[in-house]
Amino acid sequence: MALITEHLVKTGAHQTFYLASGPVDGPPVILCHGWPELSLSWRHQLQCLGDLGFRAIAPDMRGYGRSSVYGRHEDYALELIVGDMIDLADALSIDKCVWVGHDWGAPVVWSIASHHPDRCHGVANLCVPYATLEFGYKACLPLLDRKLYPEAEYPFGQWDYQAFYEEDFAKAIRPFDADPAKAIKALFRKGRADMRGKVWRNAVMRRDGGWFGGADVPPDVPLDTDVLSEADLSVYAAALARTGFFGGSSWYMNHERNAAYSAGWRNDGRLQMPVLFLIAEYDYTCECIDSALAEPMRGLCSNLTEHTIASGHWMAQEKPVQVNAALVNWLATSVGAVWPR
Repeated sequence: MALITEHLVKTGAHQTFYLASGPVDGPPVILCHGWPELSLSWRHQLQCLGDLGFRAIAPDMRGYGRSSVYGRHEDYALELIVGDMIDLADALSIDKCVWVGHDWGAPVVWSIASHHPDRCHGVANLCVPYATLEFGYKACLPLLDRKLYPEAEYPFGQWDYQAFYEEDFAKAIRPFDADPAKAIKALFRKGRADMRGKVWRNAVMRRDGGWFGGADVPPDVPLDTDVLSEADLSVYAAALARTGFFGGSSWYMNHERNAAYSAGWRNDGRLQMPVLFLIAEYDYTCECIDSALAEPMRGLCSNLTEHTIASGHWMAQEKPVQVNAALVNWLATSVGAVWPR
């Protein structure tokens, strides 16, 4: 089995910590995590890809773990984060690679594909489809399932929680900073088929006064071991206790800046490289089955593969075998030129 090793790179004033697996000269795959995750979130994919002979690299993104943490909301704009990833690739002498993203990491990868297509053999993303969140959460509103979320009652639909960050950022992150371990246990839950067609909790965030019904401390729920082990929880909790949630949550505070940056995409946003999109069947925030959220992507990608996995939002950790199978099959069939030899 390939070892997973720890590394640190400095590019100018920015520091990036990353985990890596597989031979140094293997075809590179860079995996970008989302909120509130770490490079650890890709542990199952790092092992799988490394064992196959790829050079799998998973950084702690800006504001997380052992990478640089900044003190202003505007320091977490998408353009800067894309710059971090391009600088990381340059520092590792990677001219072109396969990029993989999840949650907020997906808009990063989509933006690399649309602004730096020459750096991509292919791109794969989990949960968040192309041409949506890169333009701000308000760009997602016309794509909502308005049968479930009538505009008069739910103007922001399941994206209401993102509006809450803008309205009261300090209150939004207060319970997370109060007890990161409890926050991770409460957030990292497996998918629930029984919630299909029901109003999701993120749609009533402002009405209920914030996360966890406006409580100052997260509820103490049992660890969902279908997603995380006790050891995983310890790593998450220690990292988030050290950095706090300001940086990672500030990614939610740059919608207008991100929209302006995304408007500068190349080729009118059309992607010619191989694209894989994995839909989480029980992800009720990035809901792509009953809504039109994935439709813009389908019109902009000329070589698109889609696959649905019966999981919740944290699919890479909840259903690693299925995610790895879909990713490896796509690498072998659609991006075969980069297969390890």
